[in-house]
Amino acid sequence: MTSDLERGVGALKKFRDRVDGIITDLASGPGGAARLSARQVTRESLGVGIPFAEADEFFNEYDRVQKALVALSKSLGGQIELLQIGVHAADVGYNNVEDDQRRRFYEIRTNLETERRDAIEQEQEKQQKAAGVPAQPPPPQQDVKGGEENLR
Repeated sequence: MTSDLERGVGALKKFRDRVDGIITDLASGPGGAARLSARQVTRESLGVGIPFAEADEFFNEYDRVQKALVALSKSLGGQIELLQIGVHAADVGYNNVEDDQRRRFYEIRTNLETERRDAIEQEQEKQQKAAGVPAQPPPPQQDVKGGEENLR
């Protein structure tokens, strides 16, 4: 039984190392958050002071996609960090995880849950608007429980 656990921990370490490699590659490549957030196209680069509806539409779509990519990169970074902390906790045992890492784990988890809830609400509003359904007040939000007791 112990050897099975050791193999499991070894697999988690291997997974963590692979994830670390992917993070490094993404962060330093063209898909990294720093590169994505560096705006490369401005409205002025498509013409200044002239009515050009197509350029306006193009820039608005470019801006929307660029913001979505930055948000995706940030969200993926948080999810990966959450997995790294979880793998580390599985490796060393939860009681041996530093308090800062525990707090970071719950902070990331709360942020991701908030992002998820907001995305669901936006999608529902979009679908209701497309269907001509009047907007309804959002349902009461369930409190995301944090704390160490959720990992035990």
